[in-house]
Amino acid sequence: MIEGHVPAGAVLQLLDERPDAVGLALPGMPADSPGMGGDSSTWESQPVVLIANDGGLVPFDF
Repeated sequence: MIEGHVPAGAVLQLLDERPDAVGLALPGMPADSPGMGGDSSTWESQPVVLIANDGGLVPFDF
């Protein structure tokens, strides 16, 4: 499962690594998300989290 404006790089890493987890999420609506009017070339690192099978959230570095 992918929830929110998760960057493509994080999704590709998830598909490559296939961790035993539910999916990825990017909570909230970061100001530099696509469609928010910001310049996508200046995106900051987003706080992507891995959703564990027990519902816990773990930082996902990509």
